[in-house]
Amino acid sequence: MSVAKKAVLATALFGVLSRAASAHCPLCTAGIVAAAGGAAVLGVNTLVIGLFVGGFAVSTGAWAANALLKKASSAIKNLVALASFLLTVLPATALIPPSYYPVGVFWFGDYGGLFNQTYIIDKFLVGSIIGGAIVFAAPSISKLVTKARGGKTIVFQGVGITLLLLVTLGAILQLLA
Repeated sequence: MSVAKKAVLATALFGVLSRAASAHCPLCTAGIVAAAGGAAVLGVNTLVIGLFVGGFAVSTGAWAANALLKKASSAIKNLVALASFLLTVLPATALIPPSYYPVGVFWFGDYGGLFNQTYIIDKFLVGSIIGGAIVFAAPSISKLVTKARGGKTIVFQGVGITLLLLVTLGAILQLLA
């Protein structure tokens, strides 16, 4: 059994055997893992894989914080989500084949200065940061949708918004990269 299949199976079992949380849930986490695993199998760009891995890491951290720290402040819960992100993404950078992209910054000064040189960015790490930011912002976007609908929610609205944002941005980045 491949590593991706084991990760999906472990996440699904964890989700089935765990108690429900209010903001992020095992369904969100399993959806993001399945999307990232599918992306890897299909040979998708490293930037897009990073997008889903970062989303998975923040979703897992937010879900765990809500499930385990019911009375903790939102700042503590956010620190748990950040720790989950760091403890997932940073070790994963060693497992993902390196994929770098040059970014030229030529504003002023001599070449080699801070504002006039070429920087190299890790596409997986950048994608992970963007994915984590999307998952972090998704509950706020869901609240705006609920408010715009007069207090009514759509079934699985949070999951739908999170995955819609990730898949849409992933498709755009795959076409552009």
